[in-house]
Amino acid sequence: MTEYRELTYETQAYNELIPIAEDIKKLVSECGIQQGIVYIITKHTTTGITVNENLECLKDDILKRLGMIFPEEDDYYHARFLQSYGAMAGNPTGHLKAMITGNHAVFPIVNGSIMLGKAQEIYLAEFDGPQIRDVMISILGDN
Repeated sequence: MTEYRELTYETQAYNELIPIAEDIKKLVSECGIQQGIVYIITKHTTTGITVNENLECLKDDILKRLGMIFPEEDDYYHARFLQSYGAMAGNPTGHLKAMITGNHAVFPIVNGSIMLGKAQEIYLAEFDGPQIRDVMISILGDN
């Protein structure tokens, strides 16, 4: 059996980490799959899906260090007029940060529950907000 769902988030900041594990747990519970896998995938190239501990200080460290690796004021080839879009590209750091965090996560489902580690949180990582963002959820398994 396969279930497909989407979650939509309205991000609030240019860069932020939004905890989404509780939303994923709820979807897994609602679908009735007992044994399987859940795939969590972002639909956007300037967002990521990442897993880490849910501590405010750690979230701040992650965003700070990504900002140091990809400073906004640096010179990027992507920060120019894009003929194909008919507009300026102002989000090169978002694309680069999203490459670091990755765009998906996969977890097993056992006895109807997603198997997260005790300290694990699943984050939607926003790197070009605020915007409306969609996350695709595929739940595969047996009832």
